[in-house]
Amino acid sequence: MKAGIHPEYTTVKVSCACGAAWETRSTNGGDLRLEICSSCHPFFTGKQKFVDTAGRVERFQRKYGKIFRK
Repeated sequence: MKAGIHPEYTTVKVSCACGAAWETRSTNGGDLRLEICSSCHPFFTGKQKFVDTAGRVERFQRKYGKIFRK
């Protein structure tokens, strides 16, 4: 790597709105604040909700439910 052309790579503190905090390295100069992280995101926690708009999920399950059930 050429000297003098790359940004400085420093240790920064990352904090989430849920209270989780950790340290990582970044070219960003200051600390990072997140609204959502892997500790509180519904996809990773398993508390994911499906929003049924106008019965679309029910209609899909009636139409294709036999194929996808085991």
